[in-house]
Amino acid sequence: MIENSRTFFAPQLCISSGITDLSFYEKALGGVEIQRWSNADGTVHASEWSIDGAIFHIHEEKQRAGQFHPKGIDGTTVLIGLFVPDVDAVMEKALAAGATLISAAESYDYGYRQGEFRDPFGHIWQIERKL
Repeated sequence: MIENSRTFFAPQLCISSGITDLSFYEKALGGVEIQRWSNADGTVHASEWSIDGAIFHIHEEKQRAGQFHPKGIDGTTVLIGLFVPDVDAVMEKALAAGATLISAAESYDYGYRQGEFRDPFGHIWQIERKL
């Protein structure tokens, strides 16, 4: 359930039209789909997800509004940082679920352990933990 008494970020990730399977987010990140709005043909119009209470949305791209899916522009302007208790375990699950490794998990001298992957829809995730 979304709490309305505090401020928080809820990113909206754009996907291409025609997507029906968002199970990557469950398999890789332990995400739970809260609700989904489908198009008449059964494809995803929008979907609301939670990862341990952190909310994010998936929405088919809206080109007229300048909201494009990453694969369509061969890049992205957003890196999604997700703080987790076990960076290595999440990275392993994500790669097993179909993510592409960008950088392996590593501990940095500035006090973070971080690794990056690209999900099957083109979004880049930085999985991290403060040491």
